[in-house]
Amino acid sequence: MSEHAPGPTVFHAGPSGLPRDHRPVIVTVGTFDGVHLGHWRVLEEIGARAAAVDGRSVLVTFDPHPLRIVRPAAAPPLLTTPDEKKTVLAESRLDYVVFVAFTPELREYSPRRFVTELLLSRLGMSELVIGYDHGFGKGRSGDVDTLRVIAAECGFALDVVNAVYADDAAISSTSIRQALQEGRLADANRGLGRPYPLTGIVVRGDGRGRELGFPTANIRVSGVDKLVPAAGIYACHASVTGSRYLGALHIGPRPSFPGADPTVEVFLLDFEGGLYGHEIRLELVEYLRPVATFGTVRSLQEQIRADVRRTRAILGG
Repeated sequence: MSEHAPGPTVFHAGPSGLPRDHRPVIVTVGTFDGVHLGHWRVLEEIGARAAAVDGRSVLVTFDPHPLRIVRPAAAPPLLTTPDEKKTVLAESRLDYVVFVAFTPELREYSPRRFVTELLLSRLGMSELVIGYDHGFGKGRSGDVDTLRVIAAECGFALDVVNAVYADDAAISSTSIRQALQEGRLADANRGLGRPYPLTGIVVRGDGRGRELGFPTANIRVSGVDKLVPAAGIYACHASVTGSRYLGALHIGPRPSFPGADPTVEVFLLDFEGGLYGHEIRLELVEYLRPVATFGTVRSLQEQIRADVRRTRAILGG
């Protein structure tokens, strides 16, 4: 891998493709939603292969998610928005991250055309590193066997990376989404290798938290397709206005207040002040409990105090 400043160069692919030089180009391609531990195994391999030949490592990914164009009704909620994906990949040693606009035209590319026009002609690829279950081309008609044939005919090397397992199951974006939707945050974080992120803008709420003695930051989650985990109370870290706080996070309905809309709101421990309009980034560390109905204000306040104590104990604040 080439010497460069920490973090990859990120750009959106244009007609000219990757800047060219004499070095080999080692490519991986995929949606990489979540950038989970299985994806990191691929990134480690592409880094090792690039280092071995003094080459450049390139990740090609897509925006929007291909299913948003191919079968919109089947498109999954996203584990990582494009901005979140860039943040995670900044920790990698990739040379380049290329975002390709997935368009109706690209949807019609055959597997061969996808490889020859995008990866070979525009990127100058000399080696392709992909996961064991990679599918590509129109209708995902291309797979690893297809790539072996194209690689032999076009003269590039192919490296297939095996699955990474947790609890005897292959880690996948699909399994992580399911875990989050079922409230199994620990399983999701294990597959991700880090706490699940939520990013948004602090907006005005109805002031219920302040009335209870626990003023919360109401959050409009960024990314229309972003996966918001199952309803419940979570312990989290929160980063906002350049500082980091412990937080007790509420996601979902508020049954103790009939007619109240569901919310995503966080009580920041040891914080005073206003945050309206600021971006806030949450890292969900542990699922505490489901949303519950409380018959009195006092019982709700007592439960919130217990949630705050438990949050502090879990996060060490």
